[in-house]
Amino acid sequence: MDPAPYFCHLETPIGHLTIEAIEEGITAIRWPDYSGSNIFRTSKLNQHLNQAIEQITAYFDHKLDTFNLCLAPVGTQFQLRVWRALQQIEFGTTVSYQYIAETIGNPNACRAVGSANGKNPIPIIIPCHRIISSDGTLGGFAAGLETKRWLLEHEKR
Repeated sequence: MDPAPYFCHLETPIGHLTIEAIEEGITAIRWPDYSGSNIFRTSKLNQHLNQAIEQITAYFDHKLDTFNLCLAPVGTQFQLRVWRALQQIEFGTTVSYQYIAETIGNPNACRAVGSANGKNPIPIIIPCHRIISSDGTLGGFAAGLETKRWLLEHEKR
C-alpha cells in the first residue's frame, strides 16, 4: 500500500507517533520505532490530521476520553466489524476477545478477533489496547505490553 499523502509526527508520553491520513480520514497511527516509518519525512497537514493532533493531545492531557474523528481504515469486512466494535468499548474499561466475538455475532471467532485486533491500523483511536484475554492477562499489543499497560493505567487516572 502506498503511504498516505498526509502525515505528521506527534511526540506523546508513549513516544513518537506518526499519524497518516487521506482526504476521507485518518488511515493509520504508527510508532516509528517498530513500523519502519521514516520519522524525518514531512507532509502538509489536512483537517483530519489537525483534529487528530488536537484530540490525541487532549487524550494524553486527560481532557478527552472519546475521540470524534473521521477514520478511513483499510481492512477486510471482518476486520472492519471488529474495529467498529472496539470503538464501542468505554474509556477506562477492558473487555475480552470473547466479548468482541460475541458482540459482532460470531462467538467462535476469538482467535480471528485477536488477529484483527493485532492488525488495527489506528491504535489508541480504535482502542485495541482495551482488549485483554479472558483470564485477565494483557494479551498482546503491537507497540509492546509496557505501552499497553501504560495506556490502560492512563485511562484509570
